[in-house]
Amino acid sequence: MADIAALRSRLSDLGRVVVAFSGGADSAFLAWVAHDTLGERARAVTAVSPSLAPEELADCEALAREWQLHWTTVGTDELARPEYVANGADRCAHCKAELMDALAPLAAGAGATVVLGVNVDDLGDHRPGQEAAASRGAIFPLVEAGFTKADVRAESRRLGLRTWDKPAAACLASRVAYGTPVTLGVLDSVARAEGGLRRLGFGQLRVRHYGDLARIEVEPERLAAVLEARAEVLAAVKAAGYTYVTLDLEGFRSGSMNAVLGER
Repeated sequence: MADIAALRSRLSDLGRVVVAFSGGADSAFLAWVAHDTLGERARAVTAVSPSLAPEELADCEALAREWQLHWTTVGTDELARPEYVANGADRCAHCKAELMDALAPLAAGAGATVVLGVNVDDLGDHRPGQEAAASRGAIFPLVEAGFTKADVRAESRRLGLRTWDKPAAACLASRVAYGTPVTLGVLDSVARAEGGLRRLGFGQLRVRHYGDLARIEVEPERLAAVLEARAEVLAAVKAAGYTYVTLDLEGFRSGSMNAVLGER
């Protein structure tokens, strides 16, 4: 059961923390609570790379300003790691290794611990990045305090944080079919396609990349809206470089690319 008092207590025990701050509901909640609990002993750091959508970086900056977080950015270069580019089922492990290689020195210099916004629900999916981060010293305070995704959103709403209903986000590479190399061009195409669809009013969505083909996921209740805006949707996605555009009738679901892992 989620317990914000336990979360604050755990953060207090850690003393100083560096929060990996991507701007999503989980990391934003953790960053806010850490700042509210520890003040200047909490530092929020956003890793900037081609796998972070430009809109997400802009929102991190806006949130840091609104909440007066002690915020900074650090560059990461996942694309320099051949294992990440190869995009196997363990891609996230190499991504988190790159993240920790960037954050760990910052934390060590401040006598702090790196904390990630992993929640209890995340433990049930294929998330090799969690193990990679934990093996490098990262702590998951939300898990220790019993927070599920729903708990994070409910508590964020109670606290008046505008991120309480922010659509779930993930790194852009999570949109790329396993085995398809992750390149700067691929990430840019995904970012442009999703940005175009958001400008059309679609919030919770994914554009899954299969070479020349884009598979659009939106919430089931929004499927009809995609068809109603068919011409605009096609224009937005094709402008990002795709030749073929498909609509997934199952609708949005986090981690849908992992379905093939069970089949294998």
